[in-house]
Amino acid sequence: MNNRIFTSSDFIVPSNEEPLRSVVTSSDDSTIIMWTVKPGQVIKPHIHPEGQDTWYVLAGSAEYISDDTDKRTSIQKGDFVIAYKGEIHGAVNNGDEPFTFISVVSPSNAGFQLK
Repeated sequence: MNNRIFTSSDFIVPSNEEPLRSVVTSSDDSTIIMWTVKPGQVIKPHIHPEGQDTWYVLAGSAEYISDDTDKRTSIQKGDFVIAYKGEIHGAVNNGDEPFTFISVVSPSNAGFQLK
């Protein structure tokens, strides 16, 4: 088994309860996560106080929450979205299909705090 090549479809797992976060791999440098967000589900606004979170949208669309005033911007398949150290971010899937994206949090010990 090669621990440097991963198939994204192996990590796409929708959940009826809340958005599902599947860790693809992790090292001290970064953690790679596959997110599956069903229509109507929300990733609550949060920050990583000690690092950056970079998203690449694979499928669907969402409203990206980018500050504490609930400012929203549409994001869709093919978009890169970056939350730099300490920046608020989250998402609402208000579409008709799953919103699927890859998140790279760096470093892995970037922390997590709801806002």
